[in-house]
Amino acid sequence: MPAITLSHLRIIALLEGISYLFLVFVGMPLKYGFDMLVPNKVLGIGHGILTVIFCFILFYLWQKRKINSTLSIFVFIASLIPFGAFVADFKLVKLSRTCR
Repeated sequence: MPAITLSHLRIIALLEGISYLFLVFVGMPLKYGFDMLVPNKVLGIGHGILTVIFCFILFYLWQKRKINSTLSIFVFIASLIPFGAFVADFKLVKLSRTCR
């Protein structure tokens, strides 16, 4: 089984962040503006799955000491804020460059 790396975390964090933006800026207006519930359910399920995968990868890398506690908490909190995934990605890029 291949090892999970910071690159995997960066990819899933960006996908999760993009899905969050779609949920907020597409799903919510469709739900509350046009009373369309199905797109919001589909986007919500996709975002939920990506969030769970993101949390597992973040926890795994923290357990393997590939990412420190402070950065782990920062990345997790950033995932809760719209556009926060892009800020977290910037920090993860800096970390991956220093690990080489």
